Amino acid sequence: MSNLYVQSLHVHPVKSVAGTAPDEVAVEPWGLSGDRRWAVVDTAGAVITQRQQPRLALASSRPLPDGRIALSGPGMAELVVDVPEPGPLEPVVLFGKKIDTVVAAGTAADWFSTYLGQPARLVHLDDPAVRRPVDPGYALPGETVSLADAYPLLLTTTSSLDALNELIAHGDHPQEGPLPMNRFRPNLVVGGPAQAWAEDGWRRIAIGDAVFRGVRECGRCIVTTTDQETAERGREPLKTLARHRRIGKSLAFGRQLVPVVLGTVRVGDEVRVLE
Repeated sequence: MSNLYVQSLHVHPVKSVAGTAPDEVAVEPWGLSGDRRWAVVDTAGAVITQRQQPRLALASSRPLPDGRIALSGPGMAELVVDVPEPGPLEPVVLFGKKIDTVVAAGTAADWFSTYLGQPARLVHLDDPAVRRPVDPGYALPGETVSLADAYPLLLTTTSSLDALNELIAHGDHPQEGPLPMNRFRPNLVVGGPAQAWAEDGWRRIAIGDAVFRGVRECGRCIVTTTDQETAERGREPLKTLARHRRIGKSLAFGRQLVPVVLGTVRVGDEVRVLE
């Protein structure tokens, strides 16, 4: 398969918050550099995502040197947050499992509490090399992941989005389409003449000097129904995925990846399907 290329790259420093689209980014064992190393949690330590708070879509996180981030959002002054100093570990709960993190400064807690209208804190994944293993049902020994939902990277293709939007246009809720790619919050968007849904079968791909193992399809949730520009929710794409893209228990869109060879990926890089 030829003429496939990286159309865009996406890094989301804070889980469920808008991020940035760099021209190039380093690939680390647990994902793209700086991706989903921070998360917002409630008073019980449960991670808050757009599932519970769609308004997180309207907030933005921008990476700064030395791992710092800048937070911005409607009605909020920008806040620069430093990486927390080493200190006591704070267990947080993500999808029922505990992950050790470090709590960020109180100014970050105040910022998110005000923005969300509920008590909240910001936490940082200090050592992704050891904190959270990938699902052992799909992982190789020693593979770890950041605070992403399940796997280090998510790949999507423009051809599959085009096919999905065509299905939506002829479905029960055509007024909700076409959907933009940001509904799916990917890391790697592949453009070029791939067949729709071809990524389902990509077992190993190379981009630049990095190589990735294709693990499984990405099961989608209510976050995909959230307009990332308005935080309003609809019914698509889940209604259409349920009808046309049910794989096992998943409503599937995109391919989960684990890095095999580290390197740097760039917008415009050729995407080579090795197997």
